[in-house]
Amino acid sequence: METKVFNLIILDESGSMSCIKRQALNGLNETLQTIRKAQEKYPEQKQLISIVPFESFNIRLLRDKVSIKDVEDLKADEYNPGGSTPLFDAIGFGISSIKKEVTEDDSVLVTIITDGEENSSREYSGKAIAALIDELKHKGWLFTYIGANQDAVKVAMSMNISNALNFQQDEEGTAEMFRRERKSRERFFSKSALFGMMSKESARMAKQEIACDSSYFDDTDD
Repeated sequence: METKVFNLIILDESGSMSCIKRQALNGLNETLQTIRKAQEKYPEQKQLISIVPFESFNIRLLRDKVSIKDVEDLKADEYNPGGSTPLFDAIGFGISSIKKEVTEDDSVLVTIITDGEENSSREYSGKAIAALIDELKHKGWLFTYIGANQDAVKVAMSMNISNALNFQQDEEGTAEMFRRERKSRERFFSKSALFGMMSKESARMAKQEIACDSSYFDDTDD
């Protein structure tokens, strides 16, 4: 049975990301390549891509639930950092863009990457986002938070996100962050492939366990 895997990537496009624009683009395109390989390895999974860059009042869908088979790499002119950081609004917008399409048989991985904390949201509060994430985690959605220039673990916890990773905002640090993210994503796809072999109830419980666990970025088995 074919199941869908929703890969929602929420990427900071505020002005401070300009110093690592090239590294961010390269890392994201390498992540897309990892997902392409997963599609070949696990043909029973339909990998869908949604990419939400965000800055000031420009939060948009750069890719909208597109099959990885049809997704092209991002080009330099598609990602132009500038403005402030409406983090909560971006998360709420990204979740809303896929929520109605997700069924209990599907897997969802939400990846949030930012080099700064919330400073300009208008529609969603931190409390509202934390409540929404908590609700979706109990439905088996897996959220990860990757942050620079902050205590990413503390910020993630404030939003009920169990998995967080700090990164150094330079060329080497950004490359290492994306390397770890890709390795973790590969492990997630491997686990997701097993869900189709389980009963619906067993798969539901397994997804909830993974979503609430904090070992997504654990490199001990690499």
